[in-house]
Amino acid sequence: MKTVRLFTFLVLAFAFSATSKAQNLPQLKVSDNGHYLQTADGKPFFYQGDTAWELFHRLNREEADIYLKNRADKGYNVIQAVALSEVDGVGVDNAYGYKPLVNRNPAQPATAEGENNDYWDNVDYIVAKANSLGMYVGLLPTWGRWWRDGDKIFNPQNAEAYGRWIAERYHKYNVIWILGGDRNPDAQYHIDIIRAMARGIRSVDKVNLMTFHPTGWQTSSKWFHNDGWLDFNGRQSGHNQRYNSNRQILDDFRRTPNKPIMELEPLYEDHPLEFRPDEDGHSNAWDVRRTLYWSVFYGSAGVTYGHHSVWQMYDKEKGRGPINRPLMPWHKAIDQPAAGQVVHLKNLMLSRPYFDRVPAEEFIVQDEVYSSVPGAGRYRFVATMDTAGSYAMVYAPIGREVSVTTDMLKAEKITAWWYCPRTGKAQKIGSFANDGQPKAFTPPMKGEAMDYVLVLDDAAKHYPKPGGKLKQ
Repeated sequence: MKTVRLFTFLVLAFAFSATSKAQNLPQLKVSDNGHYLQTADGKPFFYQGDTAWELFHRLNREEADIYLKNRADKGYNVIQAVALSEVDGVGVDNAYGYKPLVNRNPAQPATAEGENNDYWDNVDYIVAKANSLGMYVGLLPTWGRWWRDGDKIFNPQNAEAYGRWIAERYHKYNVIWILGGDRNPDAQYHIDIIRAMARGIRSVDKVNLMTFHPTGWQTSSKWFHNDGWLDFNGRQSGHNQRYNSNRQILDDFRRTPNKPIMELEPLYEDHPLEFRPDEDGHSNAWDVRRTLYWSVFYGSAGVTYGHHSVWQMYDKEKGRGPINRPLMPWHKAIDQPAAGQVVHLKNLMLSRPYFDRVPAEEFIVQDEVYSSVPGAGRYRFVATMDTAGSYAMVYAPIGREVSVTTDMLKAEKITAWWYCPRTGKAQKIGSFANDGQPKAFTPPMKGEAMDYVLVLDDAAKHYPKPGGKLKQ
């Protein structure tokens, strides 16, 4: 009873903070067909997230301002960050010398009067700042180590209470709740904890979307697809080159009842492949682009970018030690090539009719080169199109001839384009009569890392150039 009374007091004491700082970003919801996200007024919302797990814990407000402005300027619309973070966010002070909990107890968040007198005041500031810059916060209440690993602090009872408290504090902000935190439930007890935390949040916040973030090569549908609190499935493709794992997204896209599937953690830029930097080196921008385009063309409702230095906010000069060989400090890493290139994917998808888009492997002519067979190989092609047959796109991760079957397009005349994922620029190929026969297209540049998107449009629709603004 003492715990219940404590939480009641804290809820009443701090609910005003979230209410007074509510922003005016549009409310998000699941689209009518259950596959994508949209704003409350029906506009498409392509989730363009960035991974900033240690944002609340390691950065001060001045640093957070630099990071958030950089991401807003680059076109991101979601920032993913963790309240009880991985790098001992429970036991190690934040940038201002505060811990989030009293005696590591989720039933006792450490709070004090004033604007900058406790850990949660910094979270308040950062969430409000992100909202003011037009970005939602993908808010993880806790990293998975705190409910599943040996130093776990959660049980079903305090998970529900903590969920209720954090929802009271942040439900008036523009947040997306992300449970899990890079861990999979491996026992019913763990599932009970997650469901209890979701129940606590939903008892307060019945509006903001909620999902679950698993570990690599997994999707939340394995445990929670039919749970009412799960608005969309979350997936992590992992930090390696397991190229076929992206087909999990296709499986979730086809799962019933329909729910969006989201790539919440792909291969990070400059991340040690297979977590073995000496043996396998680090990933590059091309590796990142492939993962993201594969994910979206297989049916993801958006993507999350990540950089290995940024998620951990690595800064040797400030004593923020390295985790698994980052190559540079976070404030340099925020401008690595792929960080600015991922927005080209968002622009491309929003330049064509959005909600009726489906994966379309069958659009690709399978040739004798194994690497181009859909679902196989590090160079595999992947396609998407709308159900009306007014456009189709093929992502080719390597500069090599692309062959497609045009009989799936309901068009008398087709306009063809090449779209560059590296620059966001579109180059018109030309227009031709649609005779329904297979067609081959050769990209402007050939070779490794010369990825392109082939875009074929019904000429009668007069769509803008790929990446341009579509008239609604």
